Amino acid sequence: MRIWDLPPCCLCRNHLLGEHREIHCVFTFLTTPKGSSYKRHPETLRWTGKLAALKKRHDLLVLEMLKRGFCHRSPMPEVHDRDTQDSFLMTQEEQVAWIQSKGCQCDFTLMMKKKR
Repeated sequence: MRIWDLPPCCLCRNHLLGEHREIHCVFTFLTTPKGSSYKRHPETLRWTGKLAALKKRHDLLVLEMLKRGFCHRSPMPEVHDRDTQDSFLMTQEEQVAWIQSKGCQCDFTLMMKKKR
């Protein structure tokens, strides 16, 4: 389970679409009474009380998906709680290193140039 804290434009197709799927899973875990061991997963717990922030991340991913020509048919409902995420499991640098170790097509060159 992985919801990144990186610009969606840097993510390859697989990471972009995979994160979109994960966001919907986490939203379901947090908003339904279904019993699931994933409710106690650290990635799920960091979004507890921050569904508006989760929706904001979802909307950023959707914008990138649409730019790339993907269809989107899974809107999220409006929610009203914290709309910022300040709980992180890894730094952005650690996330980039993790993704780069997968040998995918993610491209973080623009992100790295902006940090300099």
